[in-house]
Amino acid sequence: MATPSGRSVLFVCLGNICRSPIAEAVFRKMATDNGVVGKWVIDSGATSDWNTGSTPDARGLACLRKHGIETDHRARQVTKDDFMTFDHILCMDDSNLRDLNKKASSVKSSKAKIELLGSYDPEKQLIIQDPYYGSDKDFETVYEQCVRCCKAFLEQHS
Repeated sequence: MATPSGRSVLFVCLGNICRSPIAEAVFRKMATDNGVVGKWVIDSGATSDWNTGSTPDARGLACLRKHGIETDHRARQVTKDDFMTFDHILCMDDSNLRDLNKKASSVKSSKAKIELLGSYDPEKQLIIQDPYYGSDKDFETVYEQCVRCCKAFLEQHS
């Protein structure tokens, strides 16, 4: 799955219906706008299997649409193969990070660099909080954090 130039990124959260599909859609739009989308494999996934096959949360979709971004992502769980095929796995909080590191330790040829997406935030907001039980404003906050982090990540890896 890794592209010849070796650029692939997987965004991960707990359920793959709120934060990670927003991050994936934001990054895909940025890469498209910068003319580099063809150099990247971009996807998102969940640490849990709760929402497999589901579309993103309607509030997340509305937030993206408000910013002129569409996504047709369907939730999926992170697989062992992901650790062997993706260069970067960027997650949203410490719980995601623990789950991913635990899963990666059982994969012999894991090559993915696992990090918090928030580690790229110029405003140093390390954790991207789950907006599931929150309001539209919380989804907007996630969107803004994803924009800042994805911009910095793309700049560092293009």
